[in-house]
Amino acid sequence: MDSKQDSAVRRLLGISINRTAWRLLVLTVFALMAVGGIVISLAKGALAIAPEQVWRIMWSTAGDAQSQVIWNIRLPRTLVGALVGLNLALAGAVLQAVMRNPLADPHIIGISSGAGLTGVAVMILFPAMEYLITPIAFAGAMAAAAAIYLLAWKGGIRPIRIILAGVAVSAFLGSGISALMIFYSDRVHGALMWMVGGLSARSWPHLDLIWPYSLLGGTLAWAGAARLNILQLGDDMARGLGLNVELNRLALTAVAALLAASAVSVAGLLGFVGLVVPHAARLLIGSDYRYLLPAAALLGIGVVTFSDMLARTVLAPVELPVGIIMAFVGAPFFLYLLRREM
Repeated sequence: MDSKQDSAVRRLLGISINRTAWRLLVLTVFALMAVGGIVISLAKGALAIAPEQVWRIMWSTAGDAQSQVIWNIRLPRTLVGALVGLNLALAGAVLQAVMRNPLADPHIIGISSGAGLTGVAVMILFPAMEYLITPIAFAGAMAAAAAIYLLAWKGGIRPIRIILAGVAVSAFLGSGISALMIFYSDRVHGALMWMVGGLSARSWPHLDLIWPYSLLGGTLAWAGAARLNILQLGDDMARGLGLNVELNRLALTAVAALLAASAVSVAGLLGFVGLVVPHAARLLIGSDYRYLLPAAALLGIGVVTFSDMLARTVLAPVELPVGIIMAFVGAPFFLYLLRREM
């Protein structure tokens, strides 16, 4: 190897090392943001508790009022919010690769609406069977994903058809939700709050409901990182590399639907997390899903826990659904992306 080749290799290795160091730095910052969001969510509320006091309470067995607030109200709610943010962020990141559409998001393209319709149906028609909301919401999410995929398919997947099919399916399923609420107007209070998306009154049973799906879905998404990288190259290139495109697209869509459905089942139709968070992570860390998935998960935790803190405190003592905060932030960001991509 001559000196010119050696210099080129060193420069290439230097770029690679710098890029890896940057990605690790971004992951570290996102991890600190996730921890900070959790701490702030535990500390802020109607009863303000200093962060150092929160730390002492977490390691003590005291039974005072502050300990009761932390252990019985804020901690389970914060952990549920963290897992909801993680699940929706991962679902959005996976869908954006599977559908090769940077505007794909469980809420926007209708997957959350599928979970929402089946979830609302259980809440209104079979309130005693609330424990079935997550598996039934998953079935609804998968049915919506299948409908969107079939409607968008025409010799291949194109981004614009995904958006149009998703909007149509979401509107259709939304009309079904509205019909249920009209026909059963005496039972809609809980369902109405659930549609907006919020974490009010979430406690330890809700955490028990979501964490197995977060663990399973997160593991499967991470295991599919290499396949997601290949799918981004396009169907022809992916097939040329030996990937069964349709089988992998179906399997990874199921993973995204499972993550989205589990989040919807405990937090309702919380929008824009799956759109805003993966894009923000991608802008800083790149499109390599080996790094993008953990970055999106950590950022999703931080965003949702911090937004929930704002929802509880910005108009205190009135509590806003966290979905309102996310829509306030996410809608302008979506319009920016739409203008940029279209």
